[in-house]
Amino acid sequence: MKTEIRLSIAERTPFTGGMEFGTTGPYERIKGRVHFAVDPGEQAYSGITDLDKAPRNEKGLVDYSTDFLILKPLELEKGNRRIFFDWGNRGNIRALQFFNDAVGSNDPQTLEESGNGFLFRRGYSVVFAGWQGDLLAGNGRFLMDLPVATDQGKSITGLVRCEYILQEEGVTTQPLSGWASTRSHPTVSLDTRQATLTRRQYGDSPREVIPPDQWMFARDEGGSGLDGVSKQTAIVPSDSNLYLPGGFEPGWIYELVYTGKDPLVLGLGHTAVRDFISFLKYDASDDEGTPNPLGSGKIEKAYGWGRSQTGRAIRDFVYHGYNEDLKGRKVFDGLLPHVSGAGLLWMNHRFANAVSPAGQEHEVHHNCADRFPFSYTETTDHLTGKTDAILKRPKSDPLIIHTQSATEYWQRKGSLVHTDTRGNDLDPPEGVRIYAWGSSEHFADPKMIRPSKGPCQNFSNVVRTSFFCRASLDHLDLWVTQEIAPPPSRFPKRSDGTLVDGPEWQNQFPNIPGIAIPGGPAKLPLLDFGSEFEKGLLSLEPPQVLDAEGYPTLVPAVDDDGNDRGCLNAPMVLAPLATYTGWNLRARGQGHGAKYQFSGSTIPFPETPEERQVTADPRASILERYPNAESYVEAVRAASRQLVEERYMLEEDLERCVEWAKDWDRLRHRIRLP
Repeated sequence: MKTEIRLSIAERTPFTGGMEFGTTGPYERIKGRVHFAVDPGEQAYSGITDLDKAPRNEKGLVDYSTDFLILKPLELEKGNRRIFFDWGNRGNIRALQFFNDAVGSNDPQTLEESGNGFLFRRGYSVVFAGWQGDLLAGNGRFLMDLPVATDQGKSITGLVRCEYILQEEGVTTQPLSGWASTRSHPTVSLDTRQATLTRRQYGDSPREVIPPDQWMFARDEGGSGLDGVSKQTAIVPSDSNLYLPGGFEPGWIYELVYTGKDPLVLGLGHTAVRDFISFLKYDASDDEGTPNPLGSGKIEKAYGWGRSQTGRAIRDFVYHGYNEDLKGRKVFDGLLPHVSGAGLLWMNHRFANAVSPAGQEHEVHHNCADRFPFSYTETTDHLTGKTDAILKRPKSDPLIIHTQSATEYWQRKGSLVHTDTRGNDLDPPEGVRIYAWGSSEHFADPKMIRPSKGPCQNFSNVVRTSFFCRASLDHLDLWVTQEIAPPPSRFPKRSDGTLVDGPEWQNQFPNIPGIAIPGGPAKLPLLDFGSEFEKGLLSLEPPQVLDAEGYPTLVPAVDDDGNDRGCLNAPMVLAPLATYTGWNLRARGQGHGAKYQFSGSTIPFPETPEERQVTADPRASILERYPNAESYVEAVRAASRQLVEERYMLEEDLERCVEWAKDWDRLRHRIRLP
C-alpha cells in the first residue's frame, strides 16, 4: 500500500500587506491543512506505538491530519531556496519571536508580527505545522487530528500519572492533564477509590495520600445568581477533571495516578513532520495533483529549529531515525535544537503526555523524557551498561547546532549534553556545535520591557540572546551549503575548571546580602518505569527510583560577580550591570526555596559606592565600573565588536545591542542613576 498526502489550502493572501523584505521582495501567506493516510505495515511506520490498533479507511490506511502555515517569497526565485521549519512549542509559533524579535502570534499577518524581518530578508520559506496531537483548540494553536487506539473496538486502558502545581489560592478544579490546552486521558471510573491523589511539599518529599472522600472526578462550574449578587456553584461529575473542594495549596506538588482510557497514537507527530517537509522539499504535487506550494525543484535545503519542548522533539526525531524519508532521502540538512537540555520526548508511549515540560527540581520531577542517551557523542551508560548516541546514522544525520542557556544546567541536566554519564568532558562529533549561552535564562523574551518576580524571590533574568539565534542560522546555512564551519563550540568544561558541581559552585558564588542560593542543579536519578517501557507501554506509575544520585549534573563556574564562565556570553554579561543567573528560587508560600521552573534571576549591582558600603555587597558598584551612561554604552559596544569578530554575532546586531544599552538599559535593570 502507498502512503498518501493531500493538501487542503484554506487561505492564500499577501503577507504584511505586500511589504517588501530586502531583495527577497514581498511574501505570501498560505494556510491550510495537510492530510496523511499511512500504511501501518510499512517499515517507516513500524516503531509507532499502537499504530496497529488505529482505525483504517477503506484502503486499509490510517488517516490523520494537521494544520500548517507557510510564509514564502511571492517570487520563489528571489528567495534562498531553503525551508525554515519552526517545530512550534505546544502548538505555538515561536521562531518569529526569537529570530525576528517579533510580537508573538499564531497567525502572523502584520508588520509588528514580522519583527525585524530577518528570516524574510534572508529569503527563507518559513513553515509551521502541528506535530503534538493531544492539544485542544484555542489561542490559534496548530492542531492535529489523531486516531484513538482501540483493542478491536474496545477501549484500551492503563495507568496515567499527572501533576498539578498551582500559584494562586482558591483553585479547586484542574483538567486531568494538568494543562488547559491539552487533552486529558479520560478516567475509566469516577470512583476515587480506584485512583490515588497525593501531595508533597518538594520533589523528594514523601507523598501524603489525600483520602478518596476529599476529592472528586468533577469540575466546579461557578456563576452568579439571577439577582447578580448571590454566588452559585455546580459540581459536575467529569471524566476529564479533578475537583478538590478545599482548593490546591500553592507551591505544593499534587500527583494523581488513575486508570485512563482511549490513548491517541501520538507517535505520528514525528512522521507528520518528516513526510510534510519531505513533500515540500522534493515533490511536485500531492496525491490529488495539488501543486506543491513551494514549487517543483525550487527547494535545495531544509532546516529546522525548536526551543525547549521542541528542542527535545528535534533530538528525539533524529535519534529515532525520522530524518530519512520514505525514499531514503535526507529530510533536514541542518537542525537547531535550542534549550532542550539533555532530554528526549515523552510522546511515542501509550498514555504519554506530550505537553510535559520534562523533569526539573520541583516540577515534573520524575519524568521519562530524561533518559539515556543524553549526548550526540556515543557513550556508555555506566549505570545500565548501554551504549548509544543521539547521532548514529551517518547517512541521514543532519548537521547540528545545539544551543542552551544557563537554566538548562540548573534545571534540565544540560551538562550531560557534553559529558559522559560520570560527568567527564566529551568532544562533540564533527558535525555538531554546542554553544552554552552563559548567565541567560530559558525563555529570554526579546520583547521584555521590565522584569517581574512572579512567584520567585528575584527579578527574572533580563539578558538578551536572540542575536545568537540569528548568527547560528547563518552559520548553519554556510556549513551546509559551502562547508564553512561555524566558530568553535563554546561550553564549560571540567578540564579547565569552568564546569563544576553544586558545592564547588556554592563556594564560588559571591555572598550577596539578602540573596538565597540553590544547593545545586536538579538531580537526575535512575528511574525504572517498568518492563513495558521500551515497548512504548508505560506500566509503573510513579516510577521506582533505582539510584537517587543517578547521573552527575554540573553547572558553569562563576566569576567574582556570580556570572558564568566558560560560556558564550552576551554583551550584557560581558559588560554587566547585575549578576545574571539561570536559576530563580520560589518565594515563601510557593514551594519556598526550590528552583522555579525555567526562570533565571537578575540581581542588580549596587548603583553607587555608598550603596555598596551600606549594603556590604562584595560586588563592585555600577559607577565603579562605568563612570557614566556613555561609558557603559562603550563597554557594550566593545563586547559586541568582540563577538562579531569571533563570528558569534552578526554585524547587523552590533548597533542593536548598542541601542539597547543607551541610558543604562534602564527599564530592564530598573536603574535610578541619572
